[in-house]
Amino acid sequence: MRSAPAAFILWLLCFAGLFGLHRFYLGRPWTGLLWLLTFGLLGIGQLIDLFLIPSMLREGALESRIDRMERERSVMRG
Repeated sequence: MRSAPAAFILWLLCFAGLFGLHRFYLGRPWTGLLWLLTFGLLGIGQLIDLFLIPSMLREGALESRIDRMERERSVMRG
């Protein structure tokens, strides 16, 4: 499970010129690459992501729970 502090620390690296690392960490490699190549969509996308990180974390946690439930269900079916 991914942690919020790590995601926000990676977001802060934008001030060092490393945009989009938080998106790679949160499992969004294509938009991470886009952020990296466009300087965080000229900084606007990077700023918006500050508010979107909590929902990205919740979505990732939900996806992992669903995957775990599907695995358990398939094991029960035999």
